Amino acid sequence: MHQVQKSQVMAASPELLDVLSKDGQKTGISKPRGDVHRDGDYHRAVRVLIFAENTQQMLLQKRTDCKEAWAGLWDISTSGHISAGSSSLATARRELHEEIGIKLPSDAFEFMFSYLEQSVTNDGKYVNNEYNDVYLITTLDPIPLDAFTLQESEVSGMKYLFWEDYRRLLAEGDPGFVPYDVNGQYGTLFEIISERYKGNVEERAMVLEKQLNRYCHVSLSAELTGLADADKEALGLLIKTAKIMDEIFSQQVWCSNPCLRDWLREHADESRLDKLKWMYYQINGTPWSALDENEPFLSTADSAIKLLPDATKPVNGWKGLEYRAAFPLSRPHGANFYPRDMEKREFELWNDSLSDDQKMQATGSFHTVRRQSEGMLDDAVFLSNDITNSYVHDLYSNPYSQEYQSLLAEAADLLYKAGNLSSSPSLTRFLHSNADAFESNDYHESHIAWTELDSKLDITIGPYETHRDTPPQYKATFKAIIGIRDDEAACKVKLFADNFQVLDKNLPIDEAYKSNVTNAATIRVVNLVYRAGSEPTEHIHVKTPKKHVTSLFCQDLKGTTSVSFDLPNDQRLTLLLKNVAKAKFKLLFQPITNVCVSEEQRGLLDFESLYTHVICREYCRALGPHAITLGNGQKSSVRMEMQELHSALEEAKASIVGLWAIRFLTDKDLLPEKLIKPMYVSFLTGCFHSLRFGLKKAHIQAQALLFNYLSEKGGIVLLPDETFYVDFDKVENGVESLSREILTVQGRGDKAAAKSLLDKYSVISQPLRGALKKLEMLQVPVDIAPAFPIWPEMN
Repeated sequence: MHQVQKSQVMAASPELLDVLSKDGQKTGISKPRGDVHRDGDYHRAVRVLIFAENTQQMLLQKRTDCKEAWAGLWDISTSGHISAGSSSLATARRELHEEIGIKLPSDAFEFMFSYLEQSVTNDGKYVNNEYNDVYLITTLDPIPLDAFTLQESEVSGMKYLFWEDYRRLLAEGDPGFVPYDVNGQYGTLFEIISERYKGNVEERAMVLEKQLNRYCHVSLSAELTGLADADKEALGLLIKTAKIMDEIFSQQVWCSNPCLRDWLREHADESRLDKLKWMYYQINGTPWSALDENEPFLSTADSAIKLLPDATKPVNGWKGLEYRAAFPLSRPHGANFYPRDMEKREFELWNDSLSDDQKMQATGSFHTVRRQSEGMLDDAVFLSNDITNSYVHDLYSNPYSQEYQSLLAEAADLLYKAGNLSSSPSLTRFLHSNADAFESNDYHESHIAWTELDSKLDITIGPYETHRDTPPQYKATFKAIIGIRDDEAACKVKLFADNFQVLDKNLPIDEAYKSNVTNAATIRVVNLVYRAGSEPTEHIHVKTPKKHVTSLFCQDLKGTTSVSFDLPNDQRLTLLLKNVAKAKFKLLFQPITNVCVSEEQRGLLDFESLYTHVICREYCRALGPHAITLGNGQKSSVRMEMQELHSALEEAKASIVGLWAIRFLTDKDLLPEKLIKPMYVSFLTGCFHSLRFGLKKAHIQAQALLFNYLSEKGGIVLLPDETFYVDFDKVENGVESLSREILTVQGRGDKAAAKSLLDKYSVISQPLRGALKKLEMLQVPVDIAPAFPIWPEMN
């Protein structure tokens, strides 16, 4: 096959480039390529480097003598300008094929970084202000030189060079090579390769063991004796459905995540390191470590090897190109919901061009965003210099029902069968409506049925908003939470529900700021049987018919104690996962207490007191100001006035008012006095537990605020032996004082006061830092990693 020459395309139509601002943003102007370099306009290009893993060599091309810049010099594997309207990854794929005849799918390209290259050549006639997107392709072995099909106008030769030699020649400024600043950002490419292949297997194994040791492995189960035989049979089908949610979720995380998972599982028995990689991947569900702020614990060098016999022209005796399925160094903000090279401005321009209905799809929870040009590239259409020219915009929305069609069809069939077996009419309705939603992409009826679920078998299954695409936080991820209702907890839940109005009326806040809330939360206490399609630290959201739904933070869905959903009419539904809370109490809270709490008070740690506060805290989310009137008489809401501070302040309110409310109900003889002291000690331990996850999440910022405020008021005391002691008299005064302050700030809509409060107290203070360091040194576990024995039983 003859390669189409760039000169031929340009002869028919000069190549246009998007003109960028100095900071790399599109200006909306496009100019011919020659004019861009004449005028020194900022623009964007791609650079692709092929690295052979087994020989540690880089593939270089020799530029032809007729090139405008750096003629006749050795350069990286391929490079090229991004044409106006085209995308970075599409350009990288196309340039690789045009210049050297290699056709690779998008998962072969690992985005490394972007950098600005500035130079002036040809006696000042060629001015280059170029933002370069750098991609790395990792092959197992060198590609035979005979396999390349060179574009004669661009490339005159190919060779491999050891990466260390290439770096050295660049550092020395060898005149035979296109210059790159290896002491600047471009040099990080070599640093990354060096780190990946330095070969210290034992050191990597030790690091992974340390990361694994932060988790306590626990087997979670629930009593099934209250279920009818038909419901038990339905449960087995629901767990199979949950496994499908896991598969979809894996795809949503990143395009190569499923093949990475399968590769790690298949090779887990090959070495100690391979086993540790698989074990830690099973906890995270991704190559990024949740307890390390999503830092990668794996790299593309650990990923699956794929064989493509037809990626190049055939060579006798060579089976074809083998490459590593790539994933990025940093966790992608858009996950796999959007094209990985999509820029914010591109999305905005496309979204602005859509009708209202189309915009709802583009920004809606149940559609991915894809490129039309990607399909053309996958179909081997590499001929056009700008394959997006046939589209006004390259992006389009794809409903989940099509994106995951085969998996959702299988899941729908299982849900129908489970619904037919269930003895609960409300569960049958929910499962059948959810099955319909999987095929129609309309979850309206499904979410109504879910809010009305009244069944011993408690199910949450399907796509829920989790802010996985951060930003813009539009898309929903698939997950499943399967539990058995805990009837023993019903009395305590009823107590708080019955006294909700009394608590609201007696809040420690001026009458002017009381909201007279009438809608208490709906709380279901369940014991978790199985969960799927989840990973640490996420929101869970549901869209219901009357309003957009939000939820509280879950510390993690593997080990979370509660999952909450806001419902229409300002109501809230919360699932409290009691067996998860018990496991955390035993495996995490008790060891933390032994390290951080004074010896005198360690015996006060008590699960029932802790769990009473958990339930009360969820009810207290609805207490206090919500709709407010500002000082100028304007109607507003706490959320609107607090803006980005709202979540942290709301979490702090729920927790601190929860402590106040339990004391209030105790004084009314509705709860036993014996709960109080254990509750405060358990709360103290909970602060240390939460703060081990860092301060990025709202509920953890809230815990820091409470701990530091109560410490300042003398309610929490640091002792000489570096343990902590609760002064029960002072802590109650502090609880009422902070409750009043937060509620008043919310009632006034005083964002400045909220910021001052959070800035001062939502910090890792020196006493906290010392406690957290001690917990780390003693290797006290940070979280739990549940296993679900019911799956083998049901399978």
